[in-house]
Amino acid sequence: MKNVIKELPLEQREKLLNLLSVRFKNNMNRHPGLTWVEIQEKLEVKPEKLWSLNEMEETGGEPDVVGYDQDTKEYIFYDCSEESPKGRRNVCYDREGLDSRKEHKPENSAIDMATAMDIELLTEEQYRELQKLGSFDTKTSSWLKTPAEIRKRGGALFGDRRYDHVFVYHNSAPSYYGVRGFRGELRV
Repeated sequence: MKNVIKELPLEQREKLLNLLSVRFKNNMNRHPGLTWVEIQEKLEVKPEKLWSLNEMEETGGEPDVVGYDQDTKEYIFYDCSEESPKGRRNVCYDREGLDSRKEHKPENSAIDMATAMDIELLTEEQYRELQKLGSFDTKTSSWLKTPAEIRKRGGALFGDRRYDHVFVYHNSAPSYYGVRGFRGELRV
């Protein structure tokens, strides 16, 4: 397997930082009390995190800062695209689900893609927190990090927003839909 260099060229890094800065300033309701300068300083010394943010951006996630963890001293980024990221749809939940399909297999799984991007799927709690910041997934849905006891039984969780209400429900892990992707979290 080929090792991926997880560092962006200077020009691409500057372009991404500028884009993230503009998004940050245009959506201050997502991160009250936080300042971009401190976040950028932290990103500049962690090129692998910038690489992951670029992967989130390139797949349509529109990552933005949604909080700061006082305990770990980390800034928290979520995918904040209006709908589930376009470049991450049409995937089943995980490798086990993908391998169990006999026919009509999707190209990938949410867990495999997130792992390759060095991000985590949002949990149900994180997804509900995101939905307090706006209306997300009104036409799509997103796989959520599924507790082991549910996954052990063949299921996986997903969330969406319909009728101005956030729903979390289940599907079998091998299932996939053209409008279901996943949202990620990255801590810096």
